[in-house]
Amino acid sequence: MASQKVLTPEQVKQRFKQRGVTVTKWAEEQGFKRNAVYRVLNGFDKAHYGQAHDIAVALGIKATEEPVAA
Repeated sequence: MASQKVLTPEQVKQRFKQRGVTVTKWAEEQGFKRNAVYRVLNGFDKAHYGQAHDIAVALGIKATEEPVAA
């Protein structure tokens, strides 16, 4: 994957809505706390490093620097 499309938080929320997936369900499936995911989606955590960064990458809000096998 040469280039990775980065999404806005609003686009991520819209995709969840279109697919009928709640943030809570997604967070549980990914092993993240619900509140931590909401903090990233709503801009309270800037996701520069740590778990917030991991959440942003998993959501597609931030691109990874190197390809990761999914």
